[in-house]
Amino acid sequence: MERYVEDYQKRRLTERVDIITAINILRSQGYGRDELIEEITKVFYVDLDAFNEIVMAA
Repeated sequence: MERYVEDYQKRRLTERVDIITAINILRSQGYGRDELIEEITKVFYVDLDAFNEIVMAA
């Protein structure tokens, strides 16, 4: 994902459904489990506890 967003432009990703959607989009683009957090934080501020729960459950 060749995206870079300035910090002031980042949207907060705190709802589980939004985090799941972002993860599914990244996975559909071929990103693996280890790459997800790096890519998702380029674009969003992410609730890391919720993110980890979702990734570990999948």
